[in-house]
Amino acid sequence: MIEARDTDAKGGADFWPEYKPGDRDPGSRSKLLYAGAAAVALVAIIAVAVVVLTGGGGDDKGKAPAAAADNGTKASPTAYTPQLAEKSMAKLAARTADARPVTAGEVFTADAKSVKYRKFTFALAGSQLSTDCKAVTWGTRLQGDLATAGCTQILRGAYVSSDKSHVGQWMAINLSGQDGANQIVRDLDPNTQAGFVLPLKAEGMPAFGTGFSAAYAQAYGHYVVVTWVQRAGGATPSSLNEMIDASLAIDKPTDFVWGRLEMADGNQ
Repeated sequence: MIEARDTDAKGGADFWPEYKPGDRDPGSRSKLLYAGAAAVALVAIIAVAVVVLTGGGGDDKGKAPAAAADNGTKASPTAYTPQLAEKSMAKLAARTADARPVTAGEVFTADAKSVKYRKFTFALAGSQLSTDCKAVTWGTRLQGDLATAGCTQILRGAYVSSDKSHVGQWMAINLSGQDGANQIVRDLDPNTQAGFVLPLKAEGMPAFGTGFSAAYAQAYGHYVVVTWVQRAGGATPSSLNEMIDASLAIDKPTDFVWGRLEMADGNQ
């Protein structure tokens, strides 16, 4: 498993070294490209993925989890990049300033149902809003921290690329405050073995969670947003840029955060 660190740590190498600031489209989340979350080489990542895909290692430790559904199967990403809340989200630091519950219609707008980035086009295959945070997660520690952090909603969307070659999961967690959101970002690091959010199954969608996958989590005030992508079937990607681009494509629902920030600014 790839080691992840808090992305405000100094001196870490860029996790996604082939990208430069000029490569980003306006509005893309910088955390995905400049997380500085793990100082590892691509060869090390591929080595991990080979073990995952071939079932090597001799025992269950270190193997990729089985494909997950809403049945308690323990799936988590191979590569994980976290980003703690930034100062620009200060007005969303407490849910008391943003008390209205999130709705699926607010998040999965028409623009978020068919999304594109570079060569990728994804369609929303299914979505679900749960008010039972324990029911759509696994892991005793994660579930305990979600309860402590005042989790009231987890919204999930499942995406499939137009050529069926890639699949993705978009997730948002509604918590009572920013400190709790930062803690959940830490918990979601697979190295903690705290647990993860269950992928949403959707009709006609390939199984998700087996093989190589990459997840990117960021705290936005009292929210945590996760994008989690892989090739259909879990094959190792040709480069990590492939995972970045797929993730940026399915990141469109995160736009709801900016609307919430405007309302918290008093522009209601």
